[in-house]
Amino acid sequence: MTQPPGPLSGVRVLDLSRVLAGPWATQTLADLGAEVIKIERPGTGDDTRLWGPPFATTHEGTRGDAAYFFCANRGKKSVTLDMASPEGAEAIRDLARTCDVVVENFKVGGLKKYGLDFASLSAINSRLVYCSITGFGQTGPDAHRAGYDYMIQAMGGLMSITGQADGAPGAEPMKVGVAVVDLFTGLYASNAIMAALLHARATGEGQHVDIALFDVQAAMLANQATNYFVSGIAPTRMGNAHPNLAPYQPFACSDGMVIIAVGNDSQFRNLAKALGVEALGQDPRFATNAARVQHRLELGTSLSALTAAYSMKALMKLLEAAGVPCGPVNTVDQVFEEPQALHRGLVVEQSRDDLAQPVRTVASPIRLSKTPVGYDAPPPRLGQHTDEVLGGLKPT
Repeated sequence: MTQPPGPLSGVRVLDLSRVLAGPWATQTLADLGAEVIKIERPGTGDDTRLWGPPFATTHEGTRGDAAYFFCANRGKKSVTLDMASPEGAEAIRDLARTCDVVVENFKVGGLKKYGLDFASLSAINSRLVYCSITGFGQTGPDAHRAGYDYMIQAMGGLMSITGQADGAPGAEPMKVGVAVVDLFTGLYASNAIMAALLHARATGEGQHVDIALFDVQAAMLANQATNYFVSGIAPTRMGNAHPNLAPYQPFACSDGMVIIAVGNDSQFRNLAKALGVEALGQDPRFATNAARVQHRLELGTSLSALTAAYSMKALMKLLEAAGVPCGPVNTVDQVFEEPQALHRGLVVEQSRDDLAQPVRTVASPIRLSKTPVGYDAPPPRLGQHTDEVLGGLKPT
């Protein structure tokens, strides 16, 4: 059965970005059917091709690209050009004339000297959606500064609410285990690009999309930010506890840990009944969520003593039957062994002619009933499509 064209079929994207936030945005566009042309430095390419180990292995047994590169670059065409040379910059300008979108993550003003900034490219293509991804945005006192995920997690408050509470073993500000600011920035960028594309199609008018990691991290504070706005008290690290709900944390079993995520009072009463302590659901200290949050330590101690007698499987079976949300604390390998992951097809496997093993990446979580995402090509070899793409340019 032939797959229908993706919803962004016919959209051409010039990807001048590298590492993660920009490539994450453009991979989303590629999954949705856009043609994404990734410009890379001759000889080295995107920095993440070298960010290993682990590395893939070629048919000859030599070192291939790093796994990191694979995670954000499927479905793209790799073109090697030196934008610092007049010829390379001119070739990129020629490509921009044919494109709907440009994505770049250079420092503010960094592309102006090559004639590849928004003003220069919009002058030759007025419908162009030009997305700039930087640490701090195009304006403001910090606009000139470089920004990296780790430092933005710290500066943007995320590390102040992540990790064990002061006084607990191992207490210190903690980063998240993946570059979550970069990933969220990529998602905000792809959303903004699609909104700007709708405007461009309606009016013929392109625009400059300004996305900053710092702004994104501030937005990601979500309820923790509004908790502060309402209370005037800055949230602090609470380990695995939730600032607004209880019990909403991991509990130890005989063979691992299970998250119990109680979202309302009836779920808590069901939890207490399932664990054989129905009276706990009526206890004034725990009868309402506000009371449970106030007495979270006592509640956690009581529940931990009960869950320790169960295996993970037995506890989850018991709680699921009672309508209490719960789930295992999985390792990464266990995630992709989950029956739900297998059913949903969360692993994409693609072949690349230079590698001895298939390239496996995580599928897009987007599910569209009429125009599903597609996985037309694996992450490309460096410069794989240079001749194809540049050979298709019409003389100007």
